This record gives sequence, C-alpha cells and structure tokens, in this order.
Amino acid sequence: MKQNMGTADRIIRVLIAAVFAYLYFSGTVTGTLGLVLVIAGGVFVLTSLVSFCPLYTLLGITTCPAKKQ
Repeated sequence: MKQNMGTADRIIRVLIAAVFAYLYFSGTVTGTLGLVLVIAGGVFVLTSLVSFCPLYTLLGITTCPAKKQ
C-alpha cells in the first residue's frame, strides 16, 4: 500500500473519530446511527494509522506532500 494521506488529514480523521466516540458513549447518539458512527470512527482511526485510504485511491486523491527528488 502506497501512502496517500498527509499528516493534517490523519489528525482530522482522528479528531472526528473522537467526536463520534464521545457522541456515542455519552448517549447523545444512540441506536443504529450511533453504531454507524462508531464503525465510521473505527475506520477513520484505522486508515489514519496506516496512512492509506482506499476511497482516495478510487478517486485518485492524495494528500501526501510531494517527495523531493
């Protein structure tokens, strides 16, 4: 897997995942929507850890800074 996520993108995803977790575990969002948010948050954290987003590959997007040659 080639990295396609920059540092800012990774940080934003982790923050969004934290917000999703807070909303679910505080009881603000419950039921099916709550579970969907928790799963999406887990995916965000996982993709942040590996610096690779499959959706970015399909769309041809990369947020990695250009490497100097």
